[in-house]
Amino acid sequence: MNATSTTHAPAIRLTDLRKTFGALAAVDGIDLTIQSGEVVALLGPNGAGKSTTIDLALGLADPASGSAALFGGQPREAIVAGRVGAMLQGGALLPTMTVAQSVALIAAAHRHPLPVWEALERAGCTEIARQRVSRLSGGQMQRARFAVAIVSDPDLLVLDEPTAAMDVEARRAFWQSMREFTDAGRTVVFATHYLDEADAYADRIVMMAAGRVVADGTPGEVKAVVSGRRIRASFDFAWTAEVEAELRELPGVRSLEHRGDVLTLVSDESDAALRTLLSHHDDVHDIEVTAHSMDDAFLALTVTPSVEPVEAGAGPRVMPSVEPVEAGAGRAGFDGIDPRAHERGPRIATRPAIGGLS
Repeated sequence: MNATSTTHAPAIRLTDLRKTFGALAAVDGIDLTIQSGEVVALLGPNGAGKSTTIDLALGLADPASGSAALFGGQPREAIVAGRVGAMLQGGALLPTMTVAQSVALIAAAHRHPLPVWEALERAGCTEIARQRVSRLSGGQMQRARFAVAIVSDPDLLVLDEPTAAMDVEARRAFWQSMREFTDAGRTVVFATHYLDEADAYADRIVMMAAGRVVADGTPGEVKAVVSGRRIRASFDFAWTAEVEAELRELPGVRSLEHRGDVLTLVSDESDAALRTLLSHHDDVHDIEVTAHSMDDAFLALTVTPSVEPVEAGAGPRVMPSVEPVEAGAGRAGFDGIDPRAHERGPRIATRPAIGGLS
């Protein structure tokens, strides 16, 4: 690690950060603090402002207003000191160099880098170390970019779609390596479209929509914004209007649908609803009761981004006064949100390999 001071400044602090492109507010007043040692997943639909936020955090773009600091100083200072590594989707490696040469080139630019062999091993690149960059597959290129990002031995690692193009085995190996990286107290911020990865590996989820943070909390807290549980079951009875009306009267039912001989309902009182269902219908079988997924929360929080931002302040990490959102609903129901919830927010930029940025 390349810590250069004994202060406890957060790894990332963004204060009232704003960026506009003409009439478009790409980043609209982001207040975000990420402490050292956190593993944060940044989620949001395309156009939510994640990439621009990371550009601003890394000093790759200038804000219209507000400020960005890494470890209490200017972003450039942290990058030059080797405290920041970034794996960016558009990161360019020289096609005529081998993977090992690419990693060695970046290592030479830093005062206290990892040994090249160690960076290659951590990134799972030992077998492709002598391969030219131009001959790498998509998954191999991602692993090479990861090796370049970590060779400076950074305290903060920023990843954009890190497992894109990787197969299942490679994804599992990548996250195992990431666990070893974070066990040493390093900070990781990653953006991904694999919501199961965010759910499984992040300590904290930050969701953005329309340039604002709309949710910030642990995976469990974010998923809890979508109320109720889903009951899925097969049935042998005839589906009629009367049966449908009866099922909609089950305790706590929020939604009901059926396809063929399978019904799915969402209830705030799933235990009571299931008991009542079974007491009235002994021809129901193959029953599944599941909590809502990160996908459900993502859709509920981001489909309609006409919500108030989650602002900086003391208090819980997830909006404390948000009404539960019905599964499948088109919006998050955030009228009346307490504006004092927390500070959080980014994703990643797309730049050539510079220092620890790849």
